[in-house]
Amino acid sequence: MFNATEIKPNLPVVCSNNGQFGVVDHVEGSNYIKLKKDASGQHHYIPMMWVTAVDDKLHIDRPGEQAMKEWSTSPKDKLPA
Repeated sequence: MFNATEIKPNLPVVCSNNGQFGVVDHVEGSNYIKLKKDASGQHHYIPMMWVTAVDDKLHIDRPGEQAMKEWSTSPKDKLPA
């Protein structure tokens, strides 16, 4: 289990197959994590419920390819569980 206060800016975000696919910008409210802009200048949001652990990285429960298909460009968009 993790504590949301452990999620800090600039933490690498790694998927279930240990590949990095993003970097934390900040926690948005209590349900979303905003990622730093990608190469095209777009922020993305992932739901807090994807997080499995926080250490020197933020670990999520799905492969990076799946996460990038399911992430959102707004914290208000509906995201899959």
